[in-house]
Amino acid sequence: QVQLVESGGGLVQTGGSLRLSCAASGSILPIGNMGWYRQAPGKQRELVATVTRNSNANYADSVKGRFTISRDNAKNTVYLQMNSLKPEDTAVYFCAANYPFYANNWSWGQGTQVTVSS
Repeated sequence: QVQLVESGGGLVQTGGSLRLSCAASGSILPIGNMGWYRQAPGKQRELVATVTRNSNANYADSVKGRFTISRDNAKNTVYLQMNSLKPEDTAVYFCAANYPFYANNWSWGQGTQVTVSS
């Protein structure tokens, strides 16, 4: 397991932008895929975006063209740049990391609230 700490959430108006960061600590071996998920009130947690160690990214259809995931392997950090935010993007955003890279073992952060006002 690694420890994941998210930051960068907050309140923003429709059309605004936010950048989320997630720093991992406690790793000895390389971290595999990393990703962002979100959970809105009354809904199940859903995938937002994932990124491999080689920076190959995958996005949910609902955020394609608006969100960009990236990572810095040297810093064990993953980012989510969110542009053109909509009220339906309001949710708690969770960071996840597959550690160690060769195992299907996921660690989760505690989440950061993103609220988009209309």
